[in-house]
Amino acid sequence: MALTRRETLKLMAFAALGATIPGCGPSDIERAAARVSKTMPLADREPTTLNRHEYDTVRVLADWIIPADDRSGSASDAGVPAFIDFILEETDGIEEPLKDGLKWLDDHSESTNGTTFIALETAQQRAILDRIAWPDNVEPGLERGAEFFTLMRDLTASGFWSSQLGVEDLGYMGNTANPGWEGCSHEAMAHLGLTYDEA
Repeated sequence: MALTRRETLKLMAFAALGATIPGCGPSDIERAAARVSKTMPLADREPTTLNRHEYDTVRVLADWIIPADDRSGSASDAGVPAFIDFILEETDGIEEPLKDGLKWLDDHSESTNGTTFIALETAQQRAILDRIAWPDNVEPGLERGAEFFTLMRDLTASGFWSSQLGVEDLGYMGNTANPGWEGCSHEAMAHLGLTYDEA
C-alpha cells in the first residue's frame, strides 16, 4: 500500500533531521521540543533567532510542507515556526544554512517575480517550491534552493510530529494501559517460528 505524503514525512522526520544537522540527534530534538512547550504557548512565543520577516517566511513554508487537512491542523497550528526558531537557538550548525536558505528564497523570488516569497501569490509560491522540492531532479542553478528546502522539510516534519497536534495525528497510544492485550496471536507466533511455553 502506498504511503501518503504525510505518512512519508513522518517516517523521514527524525532520521533525516539528525543526519542533516551535525551533532543533532533525536534526543536533541525531543529536549528542544520539551523546553519549548514548557516555556510558553507556542503561538505566543516571539522569535529570538529569526527576525520577523524570516519567521513569517518559515511559517508560510511550514504550512506548504504540512498544510491543514481533514485529519489535523497545519504545521503552524502545531507551533512549528516557534519550534524551528528554538532549534536554531539551541543547536549549533543550523542557523547559518537556514538563514542563508531564506535569503536565497527571497533573492530568487525577487529575481523571478519582483518581490519576496511571502508577498507572492499562492500559485507563484507553489511554482518556486515545485522547482526545489525534489533534490534528485533539480534544475541546474537551483541546487542551493533544493538543499534549503530539504532542511526546511526535515525541520518542519520533526517539529510537527513532536508536537501535541502531531502526536494526535500519529494516533500514538503509548503511556496508555491496555488491560485487554493477551499477547501475540498464535498465527503471528507460528509465522516467527515461536511458541508460547506451556506451564
